This record gives sequence, structure tokens and C-alpha cells, in this order.
Amino acid sequence: MAILPPTDETIRRAAALLKAGGIVSFPTETVYGLGAAAFNAGAVARIFEAKKRPFFDPLILHIAEITQLDDVAAGIPEAARRIARRFWPGPLTLVLRKKPVVPDIVTAGLGTVAVRMPRHEVARRLIETCGCPIAAPSANRFGSMSPTEAAHVEYQLGNSVDMIIDGGRCEVGIESTILKVEEKSVTLLRPGGIPLEELESEAGHIGIGQSTGAVEAPGQLPYHYSPATPVRIVEMIGERDADDSGAALLYFRDRRGVISGANARVLSATGDLREAAANFFSMLHELDRLGKSVIIAETVPERDLGLAIMDRLVKASKKTEGGP
Repeated sequence: MAILPPTDETIRRAAALLKAGGIVSFPTETVYGLGAAAFNAGAVARIFEAKKRPFFDPLILHIAEITQLDDVAAGIPEAARRIARRFWPGPLTLVLRKKPVVPDIVTAGLGTVAVRMPRHEVARRLIETCGCPIAAPSANRFGSMSPTEAAHVEYQLGNSVDMIIDGGRCEVGIESTILKVEEKSVTLLRPGGIPLEELESEAGHIGIGQSTGAVEAPGQLPYHYSPATPVRIVEMIGERDADDSGAALLYFRDRRGVISGANARVLSATGDLREAAANFFSMLHELDRLGKSVIIAETVPERDLGLAIMDRLVKASKKTEGGP
């Protein structure tokens, strides 16, 4: 396994690996992905093996041009095309009816497929050079924290990946928003890198997906995004928590301008939710490496990107409460 800069030669080598059935980690604006050529079922199976991911959890197809949507999705509603024109390329995934060309292993046997067009230049160049969509979940062990730097991928997956393309730190830092678009409805399956409020300005009312036990898209399991260290969520970190030498602390904002210490991180000094989202996984990785007995994390406002941050925090804490 090699970690390489995103040069033209690296992109060509990575595309050749994908065409030959290999798996490659690459940067996107959200998190690092672990990709395989989408129409090669054997290669896609390697993703599940490397991540220890259950086969009932579907993957996202990444495309380079909006015209490629018609290659993988059938009966595309006009609302989906309108949303795609507005928000692609970007951190938005659309769940649509699939075409038979998409292997069942990609969609976990479902009749739908999740598709997005990333904004990151390296990701787009790789897809274009590969010449087909790339199936890719986040490049981490299943259920663990998503990677926002190449080093996070190397630490979690090591030599199970054929190549890691180092594109620097991810700009958005949190996974894509996932919408299921049908003829008469649009439903939020996972909050993410585009706020719900912004999406509703284009799509109108968006329903909130209700948990039925069936997994329709990535990130819907009750436990996910978890560090090895147990996570406890509090409304505000108090003095007793701050004085606990066995705790690592994740503050939302620096209310007094005095937060410091090797065991503490602040998502955004000013409470900016976009900055907080960009820092979230990176800081969680740093706190996890401290080897403390618990990570105490403050809540963030559940609006804009705060909805996505809280989704990840709650699922991280669920592992502590008894998830695998």
C-alpha cells in the first residue's frame, strides 16, 4: 500500500488499479472514500472485506458528470434532476430506482441506488480517468470514525488498501446528505454536508425518514461513526468534567476564550457550524488517540450542519450503550 500525492501519474496508476479490480482510497470534499469500479462485483466485495462491513449496508456510487446519472438510475423524477442541477457537484447523495447494470452487492439487493457527484477535483479526475462510476463508502473500519485525512485511512485500514491518494484534509469534513427522491415525495435519510434548510429552498418540503429497521442508505444504523473511546454527550461541559484527568473533552465553542489543554478540543471558537463540521472527525480522531476512559462531548444546535453533527455524535454514543 502506498500513500501518494494527487499527481497526474498517481491518478493514472489509481485508475489502472481500479480497472484491474483493485481498491483505492481517495479524497472527497466530505470524507475519504474507499473505491472500487462500480460494475465489478468482485472488486466491490473487497471493499466489504477491507472495512469488515456487513453486506446489508449499501454503498454510494460516485459519478463525474451529471449525465452519468442516467447510466445507473431508472425513472428519474424531475425533482431529482432539478435538485442535482442545483447542488451537484457537492455533498449530496440521491437515492433513486436502480438500473440492472448496477450489481446487487453495491445496493445490498435493494431496488434503489445511492448516487452522488463529488466536488473534490481529485475525486472527479479519478472517476473520469477510470471511465466508470466508483462505488465508495468512507475509508474506515465499519462503525468507526470517518477519515478526513490520509493518515486516518492508513491507521484504520493499513495494507488492505492498494493505494491511498493524499489530497489533504477534507473541506466539509462530514458525510453527504442523503435524500430519497420519488415521484411525489422527497425524504431525508441522513443529514450531512448540505443543510436541510438549504435543500428545502429548492425541493420544497422534505420528509424525515422514519426508522423501520430496514437500511436504505449508508449511515442509518443506530450505532456508527464511533471512536474506540466511549462517548458521553452533555449539554455543556462543566468544571467537574474539565477537572477529570480520565476524560477527553470536545467543546462546541469557547464561551470564555480560555479553553486549553492537551485533552481538550474546540470545534469552533465562535460557534460556526460549518467550521465545527469540518473539524468534527479530525478532532474526534485526536481525542481518541489520547487513550482516556471517556470522551465527553457537548451538544451543538440542531440546525443547519448541526443536525448532521448531532446525528454522528448520538450514533457514536450508542456504541457505548451496547452496540457492537
